[in-house]
Amino acid sequence: MSNRIERANSQIQKALQEILQFHMNDPRITPFVGVSDVKVAPDFRYCKVKIALTDGDYSKADEVMSVLKKSEGYIKNQLAQMLDMPHIPKLDMVFDKNMQNAIRVEEILKGLNIPTEEESDAGAEE
Repeated sequence: MSNRIERANSQIQKALQEILQFHMNDPRITPFVGVSDVKVAPDFRYCKVKIALTDGDYSKADEVMSVLKKSEGYIKNQLAQMLDMPHIPKLDMVFDKNMQNAIRVEEILKGLNIPTEEESDAGAEE
């Protein structure tokens, strides 16, 4: 990936995070909503934005995503004011399930009854 695209990804991600935290007045968008990844197309016309819920409450993910998709015009307007880009890309916002999956795997691993090394060594000596 070119340095130009990486720099654009970084700038867009920082600007979107600021918009979501400080400029959105919708109470359904909480400080627990974050931008986990941004991938802008080489022609800067489209941008895939991964949205993550950092509080672990995934029951409201659909509602948050619908609010964000309805607010795309406002978000693009704010981006245009914050960034010096010739064209503000169309935002394709998707829910990032990676964090949700990581939390679920951690919960499953905690529920397993795996003996520690000390317990398994003691059982082997007997």
